[in-house]
Amino acid sequence: MKLRTTAILLLFCLGVFTVHADKGSASSQPMRKFSCVKLSTKQWNIRNFVNYEKQQVPIDAIMFITAGGIRVCVSPNQKWVQAAIKKIDENRLAKRQ
Repeated sequence: MKLRTTAILLLFCLGVFTVHADKGSASSQPMRKFSCVKLSTKQWNIRNFVNYEKQQVPIDAIMFITAGGIRVCVSPNQKWVQAAIKKIDENRLAKRQ
């Protein structure tokens, strides 16, 4: 009886340790639904964009999102991209006030 109780207690402790150790691992982090794998070379009209997301993996990119939900991936190093980000940030700030 003692051996059975010890075995159950040991399994319980291992289970608790495994759950605790896995909590901070990369596999438990939320995954993005959309990811840029190819960049558009076209210069888009920045008035169409309402939001953006910065991405570094698998490639360094900015994902712009239109009011209709269309996602466009572009290189973050272009001047028009920086202007679009600034405009979106200013619009967000204005809405909060």
